Amino acid sequence: MIEQVLTRHNAALRVKITVKTLISLGIIALAVILPQLVHLALGAPGGVQWLPMYLPILLGGCLLGSIWGLGVGVLAPVISFAITALAGNPMPALARLPYMIVELAVFGAVSGLFSRRIAQNGWMAFPAVLLAEVSGRLVFLMIAAIFQSVSPLSAATVWSQIQTGLLGMVLQAVFVPFMVMGLRLLLIRNKE
Repeated sequence: MIEQVLTRHNAALRVKITVKTLISLGIIALAVILPQLVHLALGAPGGVQWLPMYLPILLGGCLLGSIWGLGVGVLAPVISFAITALAGNPMPALARLPYMIVELAVFGAVSGLFSRRIAQNGWMAFPAVLLAEVSGRLVFLMIAAIFQSVSPLSAATVWSQIQTGLLGMVLQAVFVPFMVMGLRLLLIRNKE
């Protein structure tokens, strides 16, 4: 969506990269801060239930496209882990980190596949987010099933986490598209 707006404004490649980089940094910062706030307010179970890191990644994919969405999906959990490990309480936990990297990469890439369509029709954010959530969670479950003999996460544990986080996923499937549609309207209004 951002790419289409910048193209309409005849932005140079350097400007496009700068704008997308700044938006990506903001998305990653939100993906680091939001889980901290949820964990402070609700504890570790709140993170598993509300899935606060997922919201910024879904938003980033819809806004930035699949490649940049994949990038923020990979970088957000790595940067969150690095920063929070310095404070002595790494989030996500090291055992969960590889799973989150893959899952969030899928979230960002799949929601990003719809970015151009969202630029044309904001309602496309709904299938974008829903398909990204389902794809990411399925990949998480498949990877856990494949590596459960060598990993502390079994497929049964992951399935339980998916069930626990269902309410958070449903709320994000509604909230994120409305955020994207609102941002789209602001960007279209600024165009005119």
